Amino acid sequence: MSAFTSFRPQSLTFLRGLRKHNEKPWFEAHRPAYEQEVLRPLKLLAEELDVRFATVAPEFVAPPKRALFRIHRDVRFSKDKSPYKTHAALWVFHRDAGRGVGRDAHGGAGFYFHLEPGASLVAAGFWMPPRPLLNVLRERIVEEQKAFERILKAPTFVKRFGGLSDDEPGVRLTRVPRGWVPDHPAGHWLRFNSFTASRPLTDAEVVSPKLVETLMKDYAALLPLVRWLNGALGFPSATSR
Repeated sequence: MSAFTSFRPQSLTFLRGLRKHNEKPWFEAHRPAYEQEVLRPLKLLAEELDVRFATVAPEFVAPPKRALFRIHRDVRFSKDKSPYKTHAALWVFHRDAGRGVGRDAHGGAGFYFHLEPGASLVAAGFWMPPRPLLNVLRERIVEEQKAFERILKAPTFVKRFGGLSDDEPGVRLTRVPRGWVPDHPAGHWLRFNSFTASRPLTDAEVVSPKLVETLMKDYAALLPLVRWLNGALGFPSATSR
């Protein structure tokens, strides 16, 4: 593999086409464009991020074979039987926690890149942790509330991301969860079921040769949150690989 340079506009063109024609015959007819314009540069980007994190936060890795999300959707339990995702994405994860993401996965906090025409984004954190890990995080927030709030109130973090993401259904409860008093001092944070922060990326940003620098600048601002979450779960920081 050669080094990552950028995504070309054709990557967004392919994904726009897939959004209109989400069916196997169209995808197979355009598979060369997918492999050349989406899959190949995404693998190269993962490889580049893996190298960058080796010096910035060595506990995080992005081996291309494991960092990339599959383009195929899991339609077994979905009314929507569209076979393909209309975006591409990768995940930089803690080497000890593993790649798992979401309610049924016992992974850890990490860094995310999402490529989608008009809806690309950079993000990090722990999305919808399974209940046992969520309980651990809530306990640690109560124990270290001030430290947790310092991270979320850091000027760079606030300027770039605003705060924890809460725009998805189920991400934040309407009241403090059972087992905690309604007026608990950490009640605002205890209501979160997910601990992520993100910001949108324009189409111009994702096809820019400066994409890697943009991502690493964002990831650096997100690193304290990610490391705090992983530390609470027993996944330590590292100084080398």
